[in-house]
Amino acid sequence: MLGLATGLMLTVMVVRPVQAARRAERLARIQRDFRRQREQLEAKFIDEAAASGKPRGLRWSDVAFDDDVIYARDRKTSGLKALVAIEVCFEAIEGGGMEEVEAVSNVRAATAEFLHDGERWFTKGRVFFNLGPKGLIRYLHADLESVECGATVGANPSATKPSAI
Repeated sequence: MLGLATGLMLTVMVVRPVQAARRAERLARIQRDFRRQREQLEAKFIDEAAASGKPRGLRWSDVAFDDDVIYARDRKTSGLKALVAIEVCFEAIEGGGMEEVEAVSNVRAATAEFLHDGERWFTKGRVFFNLGPKGLIRYLHADLESVECGATVGANPSATKPSAI
């Protein structure tokens, strides 16, 4: 019985902190990889988002990426996401039915999503309009948790519903 108790104590005092340190080291490496690849990932994001054909009748004319990155974990897949605030400008496509809409030229705030598959960073060009990264985590609290705090950021019931592309 004493041996079992000693073994459990050893596990709690040694093994768990070592595992936590390894997880933290791995996360730091993954975040460094994102910073190193960021310029290429942003270019790929713009290509993917523009190729989606959304919003209909509009062409992506400019995207400005914020410097800050918020990391989140998908609760279902445990996959890591990098969320970056962006400002998007569009222009109407001739014959697309949006030429007369004044709001086309308005700058739109959104969040760009980048994914890590366990080995590498990539993007599908997915963008969430109307929310910044922290607001997106709050809005999708059932699906995402902030990596920095290790827990879900509280929900904001008054948040504008984001539209995802």
